[in-house]
Amino acid sequence: MSRPRIVIVGAGFAGYRAARTLSRLIRRKAEITLLNPTDYFLYLPLLPQVAAGILEPRRVTVSLSGTLPDVRLVLGEAGSIDLDGHIVHYTGPEGDAGTLSFDRLILAAGSVNRLLPIPGVAEHAHGFRGLPEALYLRDHVTRQMELATAADDPGSCAARCTFVVVGAGYTGTEVAAQGKLFTDSQVRRRPLRAGMRPRWLLLDIAGRVLPELDERLSRTADRVLRRRGVEVRMGTSVKEATHRGVLLTDGEFVDTRTLVWCVGVRPDPLAESLGLPMERGRLLVDPYLRVPGRPELFAAGDAAAVPDLEKPGAYTPMTAQHAWRQGRTVAHNVAASLGLGERRVHRHRDLGFVVDLGGVKAAANPLGVHLSGVAAAAAARGYHLAAMPGNRVRVAADWLLDAVLPRQAVQLGLVRSWSVPLDTDSPELPRVPGGPERDRPGGGQPSKGPEALDPVQDPDAATHAEPPGPVKETDLPTGHEPPRPQSPDSPEGDT
Repeated sequence: MSRPRIVIVGAGFAGYRAARTLSRLIRRKAEITLLNPTDYFLYLPLLPQVAAGILEPRRVTVSLSGTLPDVRLVLGEAGSIDLDGHIVHYTGPEGDAGTLSFDRLILAAGSVNRLLPIPGVAEHAHGFRGLPEALYLRDHVTRQMELATAADDPGSCAARCTFVVVGAGYTGTEVAAQGKLFTDSQVRRRPLRAGMRPRWLLLDIAGRVLPELDERLSRTADRVLRRRGVEVRMGTSVKEATHRGVLLTDGEFVDTRTLVWCVGVRPDPLAESLGLPMERGRLLVDPYLRVPGRPELFAAGDAAAVPDLEKPGAYTPMTAQHAWRQGRTVAHNVAASLGLGERRVHRHRDLGFVVDLGGVKAAANPLGVHLSGVAAAAAARGYHLAAMPGNRVRVAADWLLDAVLPRQAVQLGLVRSWSVPLDTDSPELPRVPGGPERDRPGGGQPSKGPEALDPVQDPDAATHAEPPGPVKETDLPTGHEPPRPQSPDSPEGDT
């Protein structure tokens, strides 16, 4: 008799946790297959530190095949799901089509960048939900600083060393805070023209920084940003973006070559393509994370609208803290549906949040205790080390080296502007000239970090529900880069 087949779509916080838990619960009594565009789990909360040159890219990735025993990894991007036929259709990294049959399906496709109808943003901004975008941002910022140093024209120098971040949620706040330290360190070694300094602007239509958090955390972060020299503009957003700069909603035009778009995320369109009941783009599930009327289908993470049992009538926010715990819960419930163990509902109450602002600055409230400064920074980094599924020693070593050695401000040029467009369902994979065309309902990534305190790395998804102006989620502009090729590239939408 053949073993039951379990397929997990997406290896973000929910998908990775589900696969890891199932491999322990099932113990080869079922076939577990994980479908994901990349061969790694990405720890999103530390991605801003990659862009700022603190951590090397591989430090924030965890090998799927190396950490998930008894789980078959299939590289590919889900294009469609035939629920009646119990088949997942996917496209492999080289454009080849494939199918996976299942008896139980866990949809953990995560989320993708949220676009707003603002002229020029799609053309002159980039996302911040994958390694390619973080690497592009690090190269781009370094290049702009080098060009600004060598510029003869004061106007060109000022524009190149001006950086605009839209969205004052987790991602935007951390990118602005870390980015300012990064550019200041470059200026110390190679000063700009007399009287000029790197300029960072943080914009949001909300009334305060980190509007989804406790006001004390918000005030701490705001104070750190302003003292560091970041121009915090609340109640302000982008009205139009051009190759020369951005027009703000208050009428000011800012000359810049860098626009970092952190306005939140939206559920992966793959969930909506199923034609099942939805809640704002998220697949409706019961407290056991099962889709009503579809006993073979489960969903978790950003793609699922999970009832919040702590707040009757509401749904859990699209944050990693919930995705990580939902991954464990859905694994237990899938196992229970196969006669292994008991079902359990998803219930979680936040135990605190941490926001790493770079250097020895942070904001945190573990177990409701408000911290700032060195104590908060220690809590934030301690949390990340405890929450990461791997690479703890390497991450700690990079932090130590960053504390005693100057950062290496070099651009490798491995990721070009056209390869990381803002308008993409697969921010995890850069587009490659001549690569296979991606044609799928959606792709994307998850949220934040696991257990205990929770740095919401699904940055800003919870900050603005459906605003007309930017909210959160990172992206930067194009500047003067080569045109985008006609044929995109590899398929990879992680979650």
